[in-house]
Parts: sequence; structure tokens; C-alpha cells
Amino acid sequence: MAKQNLENIDLSEYPHINKGLEGIVAFSTTKSFIDGQKGELIYSGYNIDTLAENATFEEVCFLLWNDRLPNKKELDELNDKMVGQRKLPQPVINYIKSTNKQAEPMAVLRTAVSMLADFEDSSSNTDAAIAMAAQMPTIVAAFARSRDGKEMVEPLDEGSTAFNFLYMLNGEKPGEQAEKTMDLCLILHAEHGMNASTFTGRAICSTQSDMFSAVTGAIGALKGPLHGGANTQVMNMLLELEEDPDTADPVEFTKKKLSNKEKIMGFGHRVYKTFDPRARLLRDMSKSLSEETGHETLYEWSEAILKTMKDEKDIDPNVDFFSATVYYSLGIKPDLFTCIFAMSRVSGWTAHYIEQDENNRLVRPRALYIAEKNLDWTPVEER
Repeated sequence: MAKQNLENIDLSEYPHINKGLEGIVAFSTTKSFIDGQKGELIYSGYNIDTLAENATFEEVCFLLWNDRLPNKKELDELNDKMVGQRKLPQPVINYIKSTNKQAEPMAVLRTAVSMLADFEDSSSNTDAAIAMAAQMPTIVAAFARSRDGKEMVEPLDEGSTAFNFLYMLNGEKPGEQAEKTMDLCLILHAEHGMNASTFTGRAICSTQSDMFSAVTGAIGALKGPLHGGANTQVMNMLLELEEDPDTADPVEFTKKKLSNKEKIMGFGHRVYKTFDPRARLLRDMSKSLSEETGHETLYEWSEAILKTMKDEKDIDPNVDFFSATVYYSLGIKPDLFTCIFAMSRVSGWTAHYIEQDENNRLVRPRALYIAEKNLDWTPVEER
């Protein structure tokens, strides 16, 4: 069926079309604020720099769910609840064990989270949010070990989310620096405005579907390479350089890709027009962690690529660029990076679900029909 030329359509009859909904304000929120010109990110009133320096991931979860920081009693109660919810139902464990080694991690996470709905009897949205925030790290770690032929590690009944995840993933308790780094990564990825996955989650919530459905949908949106998979592609790019370290030249490597019109992953952002504040924080962490774990070369290459992109294109990095080196230095395989993103962002997704549910209206945008109308019917023998 032929499409009409938009130039021949009287657009005054229709709402203005913003491709990708760019610039459209669909919701009000108290969860986060982004100033793309200043490179500023705020969670429920608190600057990301303040949270990175002082908060734990669990405190950030409480902040996003309640729009305020917890007191000592409330934080202790939240920690206890999250620790108590870490274990997975046996059918979910059986499913993870049944997946093949080539299964896509985000696909496994999406299915496992959907399964959790069958075993959760939450009395409130917050309880459901706590359950998913506690169990998603267990899912990711269990799958990572199972596909490698290793025994799954039972979650601890103590310690932070970051500490427990690294313990379940690697089978040994992490050091203080590794825990601190993982915790920072979880904080920095927890919330980021009305991105594709958050919008998806709120749209599902607006139908009055349950929180598990909304998060499952959000995971599906994050799975797409234009949203959540960039840090994996950054790491694959660095590993491509590492294949021949004697001749590797990150500057020439970058220039060649640019001359071939290839995209350099981890640069540019739909909102930020300057240095992503999360990238700035991870840059410092990446340097110290790479030195501690013997991945100095990867960090040096990252810095060289960063400088080349600035010189050649005047483009700054986003959060994905340095998170790749950080995750890799922690012993996390590249194809798990987006899962780490998801187990952090679930705090933001569920916070937006709670907010949408409290003042709900069904999401129902319009689309401009640009095909022909009232065509004559042609019998099937004559088509």
C-alpha cells in the first residue's frame, strides 16, 4: 500500500509530530532531574555527586521510592527486608539451570523476573519493588555461574547488595574497594529520567497492570542496543584493540573507525550536551580500579580514545564508556553488563511505577495515518 507524501498532508489538522517523542513532556516526576547543558543529574533533590560520595545503593532505593532519605531505623529495616528476599524460588532456579550456554543474558533475566510474579504475594508496591531489587542480582549471578558449569552460590544473609552480588558471582567475598566500586555503579545507574525503558514501564503501569509486568517490559526495552547495550559494545571495542597489544594504537584505531563512518560507542547522549556527570565519577573509579586489578592498559586506551573523540568530533563520553572498563576490571563478562544496568535501574523503574500508580492516567498517544483511504476491494484472483 502506497504511503502518502507528508508534504501533501495538511499537518494543521494533527498534533505536532516529534520523532522519538523528543521534547514531549508526558509526565511530571519527583524522581530525577537532568540538565543536559550543565551536565547535572539529581535524584529526588540530591545531586549525583553528593549521593556518590555519601550514599549506599540501598539508601538510594529508599530515596527513589519515598522521595526522602531514610533514618537509621528505616534503613536497617530496608536492609533486613532486602537480605530476606534474596533467595530465588526453586522453579526460577530450575529455569536458570535449564538455559543453554548461548542464551542471551538479558533474555534470561527478562523471563526470570516475569516468573517471580508467580511467587510474590506483595502487600504493597514498595514490597514488590524490594523483592525485585533483592532478587535480580541473584538471578544474574546464578545464570553467570550456571552457564559456566559452576555451582550457584547461595546469597548471604548479611552485607550490601553490591557485596553480595560480587560474592555470588565470583564465589568469594570481595574486597572493600571492589564493593565500593560496585555500589557506586549501582547508584549511578539507578535512575535517569524518562528514557525508553522507564517510559515503557510507566506506560504498562498506566494500564493498571502489575509491577512485575512493568519491569519485565522495561527490561525488554533496555535489552535493545540503542538503550542498554552500549557498554558491552564499548568493552568489545577495547577487547578488539587488545587482540594485538603490540601494534594497538587507540588513536589511529579511533580515527580509522571515524573515517569509515563507524560509530564509536560510549560517546554522545540524547540529553547531555557536555560531559555526562556519571562518566566523570566512573572515570576516577576506573583509573584506581584498573591499577589495582592490572588493567591499566584498558584505562590508558580509554583515555586516548576519549581525547581523540574530543579533538576530532568535540563529543564527550557518556556513562557507558567508563562503566565498561569498571565492570570488566571487577571480573564481569561483557555480555552481562546490561544485566548489571538492569539490576540497578530496577530501583528507578519501580519508583516511577509507584509514582504513576498514585496519579494514573492511561497512556494513549496518537499517530498520524499517512496511507491511502477507502481503497476499492480487489478479489483475490485478480491481485
